[in-house]
Parts: sequence; C-alpha cells; structure tokens
Amino acid sequence: MLNEKTMVVDALTGVNGELTRFGEMIPQTENRELKQCLKQLRNECEMSQEKLYQIAREKSYYVPAEKASQQEINHVKSILTQPVMK
Repeated sequence: MLNEKTMVVDALTGVNGELTRFGEMIPQTENRELKQCLKQLRNECEMSQEKLYQIAREKSYYVPAEKASQQEINHVKSILTQPVMK
C-alpha cells in the first residue's frame, strides 16, 4: 500500500519528467500553434510542480540541499565563464 509520502514524491518525480520532455519538445517544433500549446501545458505543469514541491517541503518529504556558499557559487561561475578551447 502506498503512503502519502510515496505518492507525493512519485507525483513530483513524474511532473519533473514531464517538464524535461516539454523542454525537449518546444525548441524542436516549428509549428507556432503547437509550440504555443506546448508552452501553455509546460506552464501549467510548472504550477503543479510548485504546488507539489510546497506540499513535500511542508511535510518534510523533501528537504533541499544546503544553500551554496558564495565561494562555491563563484567557483561554478568561473568554470562556466571560461572560454571554450577548440
């Protein structure tokens, strides 16, 4: 039998997967109407994800990682802003 925590975490995982798929589909479609439809669905999916995330946080089903220190942030920024060697 599934408990509430499992159901919330599974739903959140599913929604996150859907968001990934929308992120893959939207830039690949050339049809403007389809693109707009996919964007609308993605926006609705993002709202659902946020609601599920808040439920998971409130019930301690999901505990986010500690916030990165400024040193860690600067390190990642330096890596991402280095010129690409060819």
